Amino acid sequence: MHPTDLKTLQASEYLFKKIGLPESARINSSIILGSGLSAVTAILTSKQEIPFQSIPYFPESTVPGHPGQFVFGKIDDQYICIIQGRLHYYEGHDMQTVTLPVRILAALGTKNLIITNAAGALNEEFHPGDFVLIRDHIGLFLPNPLIDYNKKHLEPRFPELTDAYSKRLRQIAVNCGEELGLEMKEGIYVGVSGPSYETPSEVALLKSLGADMVGMSTVPEVIVANHLSMNCLGISVITNMAAGLSQSPLHHEEVLTVSNKIQKPIGRFLRMLCRNL
Repeated sequence: MHPTDLKTLQASEYLFKKIGLPESARINSSIILGSGLSAVTAILTSKQEIPFQSIPYFPESTVPGHPGQFVFGKIDDQYICIIQGRLHYYEGHDMQTVTLPVRILAALGTKNLIITNAAGALNEEFHPGDFVLIRDHIGLFLPNPLIDYNKKHLEPRFPELTDAYSKRLRQIAVNCGEELGLEMKEGIYVGVSGPSYETPSEVALLKSLGADMVGMSTVPEVIVANHLSMNCLGISVITNMAAGLSQSPLHHEEVLTVSNKIQKPIGRFLRMLCRNL
């Protein structure tokens, strides 16, 4: 057994015992929250919070705006898991650690994975506070999380990512947005390692590649989720304009401020979305 599989098995068994789900119950939909969106867990009833550090093999989250816990609860009669915070490559974790939460969610039964992030806008038609559905990604600048993982080919050795961000889920998201009066834009997300923000010249390069927003997460998680046959929906919350497009210096406090302001509308949107999955 690969070490990652052993960690996944023990962590998921611990969580199953801790939350005490009925045998017939499964967590069909899960959400990973980006920076500053931790209050979105208010959409759940009958909540149970389990900190990262209490889970076998799970490291502690070190980034402001990422409390670092699994939150289990319900929306209507549906069991939901929300990960309040995430692990990042720039924290010093290897990619198999970064994507361990996704493997655990798959082991818990998740079929639909909603991944949110805070992103800087490269597209000048986007503005802080916008929700943008991720149509596709560019991940050329990060190590692939499947390197060294599937040597025995128990799963596809060369998984394809044509529909990495499910068209079906994106259409459901657009319908939910329309019902709530929210404009749901679409764009291409580029994942970089961080933790430094991009230079103006790097921003110009990324724009020339066709990217609309940039961030320091999501791409590895989506690759692993697709490898595990999960349906993915990616949502970027635009928190700032990228370097060279902004009139002020970039800082993480700005990211958290904008994210905090939009928690209620994105919470309403995510509640309706989960009801329709």
